[in-house]
Amino acid sequence: MNETEFVIDLGPADRLREHHIRNRGRIISFAVQYETFRNGKWLPVVRYDSAHGFAHRDLYDVKGRTIKTPLFMRNYNQALTFAELDLKANWRLYRERFLKE
Repeated sequence: MNETEFVIDLGPADRLREHHIRNRGRIISFAVQYETFRNGKWLPVVRYDSAHGFAHRDLYDVKGRTIKTPLFMRNYNQALTFAELDLKANWRLYRERFLKE
C-alpha cells in the first residue's frame, strides 16, 4: 500500500489538503479538503472523502454545519480525480459562498 499526503497553497489564506491510500493502482480511501484561514485558524470549506464507506462531498458553512452529498462515481479513483479537479477549479466560488453566510 502507498499512502500519500500533501498540501497545495492556493493563496496566502487558502489551501488544499489531500490524503489518499493506493493499493496496486487502486484508491482505497481518500480525503481532499479546501480550507481557508480565518480568525487565526484553518476552517474547512469543502471536503471530499470516502469516510462512511462511500464517496461524498461535505459542504461546510461558517458555523461548522455540513451538507453531505453522495458522489455517484464508479470507484474511488474517479471520485478522487473529480474532487481534485473541482476544488482546483472552483475554490474561489466555494470561498465566496462560505464567507457570505
